[in-house]
Parts: sequence; C-alpha cells; structure tokens
Amino acid sequence: MPKLLGLRCRECGAEYELQATHVCEMCFGPLDVAFDKTALKKVVSRRRIEQGPPSMWRYRDLLPVEESTAVVTLGEGFTPLVKADRLGAELGLRNLYLKNDSMNPTNSFKDRVVSVAISWARAHGFETIACASTGNLANAVAAYSARAGLECFVFVPVDLEPAKIVSIGVFDPNVVAVRGNYDEVNRLCSQLVESTPWAFCNINIRPFYAEGSKTLTFETAEQLGWKLPDEIIIPIASGCQFVRHRQAVRELMEFGLVSDDRLPALTGAQALGCAPVYNAFHSETPERVLPVKPDTIARSIAIGNPSDGMYVNRIARETKGVVEAVTETEIVAAMRLLARTEGIFTETAGGVTIGVLAKLAKAGRWRGDEVVVAYVTGHGLKTADVLASVDGHARRVEIDPTLKSLREKVNI
Repeated sequence: MPKLLGLRCRECGAEYELQATHVCEMCFGPLDVAFDKTALKKVVSRRRIEQGPPSMWRYRDLLPVEESTAVVTLGEGFTPLVKADRLGAELGLRNLYLKNDSMNPTNSFKDRVVSVAISWARAHGFETIACASTGNLANAVAAYSARAGLECFVFVPVDLEPAKIVSIGVFDPNVVAVRGNYDEVNRLCSQLVESTPWAFCNINIRPFYAEGSKTLTFETAEQLGWKLPDEIIIPIASGCQFVRHRQAVRELMEFGLVSDDRLPALTGAQALGCAPVYNAFHSETPERVLPVKPDTIARSIAIGNPSDGMYVNRIARETKGVVEAVTETEIVAAMRLLARTEGIFTETAGGVTIGVLAKLAKAGRWRGDEVVVAYVTGHGLKTADVLASVDGHARRVEIDPTLKSLREKVNI
C-alpha cells in the first residue's frame, strides 16, 4: 500500500511529485513529504511498532521509505533514554532524562537522517551521495555510503576538528575541504547540486533526510511508556531537527500512540558564539532570523544562516518553550558536569544542550517534578581537543612509583 502522496510546500501548500528537490518553485518555501494519513491510521499501532526491530526502523510506517525498499542500515536508533538522577539532583530535577544519541553507529544522531536519505536515494537510482557538513553528517554519510556501496563526496570547512577528519576518512569517501565556514560550504554545494546527478543529503533530498529526526522523539515517548515529557531540550543548528520533533509530537497524537493532549515545551539550545535563532527569539521580531558569522567551539551546530530558524522560534513560542544560549566556558563546564555526574561523554553540541538545561534550571524554570528530556546528540571523542586545551587534566598528578611519593601528592 503506497503511503507517500508527494511533496508539499510548508508555506503555500503547492504540491509536487516525489523527486529530489527541496524548494517550492512558487514561493521558495521548504518542501515536506506528504503522507497518506488515512491509509496510515489503518496500520500504525503501538503493537506493530513494538514488534519491529530494535532500531529506528520500528517506526518505518512513519518514514518516507516504502515497504518494498531495502533500507541502508547500521542498526541506528533506539538509543538509551537514561534517567539522570545524579545530574538531576544537582539541578533540582527529580525526573530528568537524557536521550543518549551518541550511542549511534557513528556516534551522533545524524545516523538517523542519513539512513533514511540514502535508503531513499539508492531506491531512486542515485549512485553518488554527497553533503555539506560540519562533521557529524559527513561522518554518517561516509559510513552509510560505504555500507550501500555508493560513491561519496563530503564537503567540510577546512578547519574541521582533526578527530572528525579521521573518523570520516576511514570510510574512504572523497573529502573536499573548503576554505570557508559551513555557510560558505553549503552555498557551494547548493550551486553544485544543479550540475551533478548526485543526492545531497541535506539539500536536494532534504525532505526525506529530515524525516529521520522524528524517530528521536518517537523513541522518547515509547521509552517513557508511550507518554510525552513536559519539556525537551534540543540543540539548534539549521533548525531542521527541531521542526521534525514538533512533527513527531503531532504524529504521535494523530495516530493515537500517546494519550496526551498537551504539547511538551520544545526548547532550543545554541552557543552564544553562533546564536542567530536565540538572538531573534529575544528580539521584537522573533521570526526574522539574521545571519551571523560563527565563532564557537560547538562547530557541529555552528550554522550562521539557519534555514529553519524562523520555524524554530515559531514552534518554541507555540509550545511555551524558549531558546537559550551559553558561553564557551559554560559549554565546557557542562561537558564536564555531564561526564562527572552521569558517565556520559558528549561533544561540544551536547555541552550546549546540557549548559542550557543547567542555566534554565538554575534560573528556576522548573518546580522539580516535571519530566524533562535533554537530547545528547554526539560523542565527546569527536571534540576531545577542547578539553585538552582548556584545563583538560585538572586532577592529574605525577608521582614516583613509591608509596612515599603517592602519600605526598595524593590525599587518600
């Protein structure tokens, strides 16, 4: 039973056939996948999902890949939802959870969107996969292209973290290091898409790619016993992920997967060194997101001209969430706080999320009993250099191999 109707413009409603395109020709609005919801309501159920594989593909009915399509998978998704009692105690939150998406195959949530994008692309005849990336997406695209046996080109800023270059390069893609920031890399790729028969995951096949983000919130609800939390803290780069979590909440309600009739607050997190969405949210014109030049250690979310920034602020206000930002020092402190209290090592983007969580908690946003979930979207080994360069070994001591030396230097 076909479940996909085509593509539909988010702004003017113009409809298109399923194809590799992402911008409306009528109004330049973003295109989204249109599902046959009447047909889906006949098949989607908790039981059917729970009988599915222990991966994000248990939600296959709600993803833009038909039943006959062979998916490209490395077992992504269904990552742990961790009850964070020790971190919660420090922040005054008795029901704090962390969705630890650093446990995905390439250690970031990008595996979700790339698995969907490459599955769709391969099924529609594409032989080369490409992307513009701040690192995590390139890592996932390289790995899943290798898995699918497809040619791969990844375009990244020339100053990408060395650890990310290594983890991308091992999959043997074509790595193009561009002398510029992410926005300049993305602009180049947007020009290139017109002259190549390639599937750019986050450009021309973006409508399909974006749908994979929904599974993060699907899983959160299922792991909470098919209940929605009171608030979710989400890092913001382009804003694409944030928009899809709102869509996921809507679908959970529409298909009767949760009985809640209230929206969770969706709150966004940015680094102050690249905070165009935060700046707009706290201005008189929150839907007018002005570009900035990124200058932050949180490079994986350093997008100065976020395509979905306007929608992020619209959703945050609709759901009674907020958009908050943290300094570079607060990012590193939050990475340490998470590691010290919960044993989870996150990258700088996760430091932004936890930093905003801590900042809001200290400001008295919550009473203490609310169910709050923070999305930790990448592993700390991707950006370990920031800890090494900022007092990374603060508690390290060096001793001679004697008890005398130990007792002189270590208080035990």
